[in-house]
Amino acid sequence: MLRQYELVERVKHYDPGADEDLLNRAYVFAMKAHGTQTRASGDPYFSHPVEVAGLLSEKRLDASSIVTGLLHDTVEDTDATLEIIQNTFGPEVAALVDGVTKLTQLELQSSRTKQAENFRKLVLAMSQDIRVLVVKLADRLHNMRTLHFISKEEKRRRIALETMEIYVPLTERIGIRDWKDELEDLAFAELNPDARSSIVNRLHYLHEESGDTIGKVVEELRTLLEAHEIEATVLGREKSPFSIWRKMQRQNIGFEQLSDIVAFRVIVDNVEDCYRALGCIHGRYTVTPGRFKDYISLPKPNGYQSLHTGVIGPENTRIEIQIRTREMHDVAELGVAAHWRYKSGGSQEPTREGRQYRWLRDMLDILSNASGPDDFLENTKMEMFADQVFVFTPKGDLHAMPRGSTPVDFAYAVHTDVGNRTVGAKINGRIKPLRTELRNGDQVEIITSKAQTPSPAWEAFIVTGKARSAIRRFVRSKQRDQYFGLGREVLDSTFRQGDYDLTEKALRGVIAKFQVDTVDDLYVAVGEGRITGREVLYAVYPGAKEEQAQEQEQKRQQIVPTQKPKETARHSVPVKGLIKGMAIHYARCCHPLPGDRIVGIVTTGRGVTIHTINCSTLEDFAESPDRWLDVSWDTDAEEPQAFMGRVHAVIANEPGSLGTISSVIGRTGGNIFNLKFTNRGEDFYEMLIDIEVTGVRQLSNIMAALRATPVVNSVDRAFS
Repeated sequence: MLRQYELVERVKHYDPGADEDLLNRAYVFAMKAHGTQTRASGDPYFSHPVEVAGLLSEKRLDASSIVTGLLHDTVEDTDATLEIIQNTFGPEVAALVDGVTKLTQLELQSSRTKQAENFRKLVLAMSQDIRVLVVKLADRLHNMRTLHFISKEEKRRRIALETMEIYVPLTERIGIRDWKDELEDLAFAELNPDARSSIVNRLHYLHEESGDTIGKVVEELRTLLEAHEIEATVLGREKSPFSIWRKMQRQNIGFEQLSDIVAFRVIVDNVEDCYRALGCIHGRYTVTPGRFKDYISLPKPNGYQSLHTGVIGPENTRIEIQIRTREMHDVAELGVAAHWRYKSGGSQEPTREGRQYRWLRDMLDILSNASGPDDFLENTKMEMFADQVFVFTPKGDLHAMPRGSTPVDFAYAVHTDVGNRTVGAKINGRIKPLRTELRNGDQVEIITSKAQTPSPAWEAFIVTGKARSAIRRFVRSKQRDQYFGLGREVLDSTFRQGDYDLTEKALRGVIAKFQVDTVDDLYVAVGEGRITGREVLYAVYPGAKEEQAQEQEQKRQQIVPTQKPKETARHSVPVKGLIKGMAIHYARCCHPLPGDRIVGIVTTGRGVTIHTINCSTLEDFAESPDRWLDVSWDTDAEEPQAFMGRVHAVIANEPGSLGTISSVIGRTGGNIFNLKFTNRGEDFYEMLIDIEVTGVRQLSNIMAALRATPVVNSVDRAFS
């Protein structure tokens, strides 16, 4: 454990102006506050904050961060309060300690929802000051180093998994490479000890067989660069067991097939020398195809810059070489700590570089759109683990996108409003489908319309958390609006059928019974199918249930093919074409169309499904009269809506038949949505054709035109 004077001397060594008195007071305060508390290892608890402070000092962080490391557990685990911290150490330290304290102890949470909620708090806290995250990562690193002292295996695995899923990506994002590698390896040792032991043993055997290969390669590279008058430092580093194992898993290869177990670094004085060194190495050794990457021209989101190349190097060994300047090397090793700068006037607030913190702003965008902690955790984990592609706007602005991104993802990356209004995209000057996968170097132009809204179907192909959360937010908003409208229609119909008055005052009197907060929430619940209209009627008018006992049976008898629509038209709920997947759905078993006699079936949590009155599926709901809803087509719709009609056709097996029926359907205003062959014979083909039409009348016209076509043997409407 670091002694008080050792910690102070270490900080003063890299920051001579650090407040020595502040450091001493924090050390003594934390030691007294934690008193006789002990850790699972049996060590004094105070050893933990001292080790955290030591880790922070290794990254040359400012005095306020070191003090926060010493005090980060005092408010949560001792009698110290935030007010005492502020009065003793000032508002800056108090704000940092508060930021870390608010995260709570993630490792003690067993519920996924609690884990997600705490991760949400983590993002909010570190958006205020990135030092909060650095302190938390140091705290997690020391806890992982002592993980083996925890006796319960289940708890150890939960902490290790959480470290791998959340803290490792965050550490990578801020670029502290050695912390990331150690966190990965410690978690790997807990989650998959057999695999780690196997790789460690193979590495040990490799060392015995090959001797000092690293030293030989380093010396040969150094000699090569000196011959070309390039001053350089050459280093060799073996990759961690986890990174080796992950590569084996991703590429599905064995240990013996790996070509870059050791990475070599060439550190030069300036960018020009980086490319000169690259030329020397490529001129001397055979280049491995597909291994060159230029992160100097296109840095990673965490600010990392370097040239990467793979060659068949000394002793015919495949090696990976990274070439960078000394400043780039500091960024690669220290990450955010290498960017630490202080404003003039003595302020200790770090300035933020736009590129490095853009990912954090993206997370905040996801946070603002997420429906809950689980949604946020899902989307941010997806963001942090994604590989990158680099694409450009028409003006040449660069955007780093996760691999697999589409124009819709790009549109939301530019701005949420642009994403919401997207109707099309040009990639490299050519119109492309919105589901097209973007590639490195693509120039993307988004075509927008004020009349456009996000489509729920986009979720099938987007990959970014920002796009997904924005679309889900829109869908939730539209769903609520539609469930609200449907719920009002259902209640109005139910109350009128029983000749009862529906009033806001009456509904306010029963909302507590249904565990909703407002009358609007009650309408939404009815629209979703969580509450039936009759349940609300009986709650408002308790005597109605007994009065309607005979009427319910009579109504059940009315919902049969002989039912006359005029008898219930005045009580029916109007139905029109709505956004797919919202409050009203159209059954695929019978494909109802305007003009068909229809009935609605209330489905819990999904609203209403519309069936034709003679659909065989309705037999399944014969014993559930409360789920039946009288509905009718909305004949007052301003614009004709598109619906899906299905026909069964038998056509002659001869050249041109398919083209003929396609032409007939097109001339009569229909649009073929899908076509499926159900039977192929020597003379005839049978097929199901899904056609977009405005109603039964148009579908009938199309069927009549098809029957008049010589190649068509028969055509009928299909209900399956």
